Amino acid sequence: MQPIPRLNDPNLSASESVYRSLRSRIMHGEIAPGQALTLRGIGKEFDVSMTPAREAVRRLSAEGALTLSSSGRVSTPALKPERIEELASLRALLEPELSSRALPRAHMALIERLQVINAAISEHVAKEDAVAYIRSNLEFHRTLYLRAQAPAMLAMCETVWLQLGPTMRALYGRFRRSEPPYHHRLIIAALKAGDEPSLRLAVRTDVTQGLRLLVN
Repeated sequence: MQPIPRLNDPNLSASESVYRSLRSRIMHGEIAPGQALTLRGIGKEFDVSMTPAREAVRRLSAEGALTLSSSGRVSTPALKPERIEELASLRALLEPELSSRALPRAHMALIERLQVINAAISEHVAKEDAVAYIRSNLEFHRTLYLRAQAPAMLAMCETVWLQLGPTMRALYGRFRRSEPPYHHRLIIAALKAGDEPSLRLAVRTDVTQGLRLLVN
C-alpha cells in the first residue's frame, strides 16, 4: 500500500495531496458512514485554501466516496442494503477474475509476501485495530491482484473498495474479529497448489461473506 502523501511533497499539488489523503482514509475505514465533513474543516486540517479542498471533494464525489448535496453538505455515504449487495456482487465478479489472472505469475516470492501480510493482519486483530486491519486486508488483495497485470480491472476494484470503506469499518465493529480471515489461508493454499477453481472460490467467499451478512 502506498503511504499517505505529505502536503509538502513537491511532486504533488495541494488538491492532489488532499485528495489522496482523504481517499486513503475513506478506503481504510477511518471515516464512519454518514459522517459529515466541511470544506472549511478540510482546508483547516490540511492547511490549504477552499479551492484545493473543493477540488478534492469533487473528485471523491465523482468516485462515489463522498456525497455532495445541492446545499454543499459533504458526507461519506451511508449505504443502503441494495447498494451493499450491488458492490458485493462487483467484488464477486472482479476479484476472482483478478486472482485467476494472477495465478500464472504467483511465484514463491509472492506467496511469502502474502504470508507476511497475513501475519500482520493477525497482529492487528489481536490489538483490535480496525483501520490497520482493513488497510492490511486490502494490501493482501492488492498485492495478489497486481500480478494479474490488468490495471483497468484493478482500478475498478479499488473504486469499489473506496465506496465500501466506511461500511467495512462498520462491518468490523459489528462482527468483531478474533482471528485473521480464514479464507486468506485458503487463497494461499490454492496459490501454492496452482488450483484455479479453489482460488476463485476462496477469493469470492472472502470478499463477499461479511457484506452479505449486512444485507440479510
